[in-house]
Amino acid sequence: MQDSNPAADNAGEPGFDLDAAEIRVLGVLIEKAFITPDAYPLSINAITTGCNQLTAREPVMSLSEAEVQAAVDSLIGRRLVSKRDQASARVPKYEHLVRLRHSLPPPEQAVLAILLLRGAQTAGELRQRCERLYRFDDVAAVDAVLEHLAEKYPPLVAALPRAPGTKETRHVHLLGGEVAVQEMAEAQAGGATGGRGRIAELEDELRRLREDFDALRREFDIFRQQFD
Repeated sequence: MQDSNPAADNAGEPGFDLDAAEIRVLGVLIEKAFITPDAYPLSINAITTGCNQLTAREPVMSLSEAEVQAAVDSLIGRRLVSKRDQASARVPKYEHLVRLRHSLPPPEQAVLAILLLRGAQTAGELRQRCERLYRFDDVAAVDAVLEHLAEKYPPLVAALPRAPGTKETRHVHLLGGEVAVQEMAEAQAGGATGGRGRIAELEDELRRLREDFDALRREFDIFRQQFD
């Protein structure tokens, strides 16, 4: 059965095409549902502040409230965001519908949010950056989430071809469409040939050392508890 408004269902069919503002707004709504639940859902002003943060955002953006409102309205049309009516609220507030629309449990919402907010990342980077949203025990748990998101219909994430000089695969969300994915792949390849490859390799090695240290610390804590 065909919908009378194909654009409304576009986010639920193969071939996402959210623009940069829509991607940022959706990422912010998912993120803030985790880290500021008492202030959720969010007003346009709060969403705008979240979109324009100088930290944990790649790239940094400078969206106006009008641009954010337009993105929210578009996401409502795609059934990815809804307006929450609250008797005590002085201004309209909004919440994401990703959990319901795509049947995503908290770990998958967290990974998707960080990909929306920070672009292509390795599983190790995602584990570290998801810490405030959801704590993963190890990188294998993140890999399992990425695999499940890639198997959704339509798929929500994909792995980029490994760039020259790097050891770890980077993953991207697919909500911006094929062109956006291609741009991220080209940026990754260009960064590697421009000297970024060695830096990324060192960062990956440091991350693995930190993970090994965390594992040893957990084992020591368990050992110490035997004598408490």
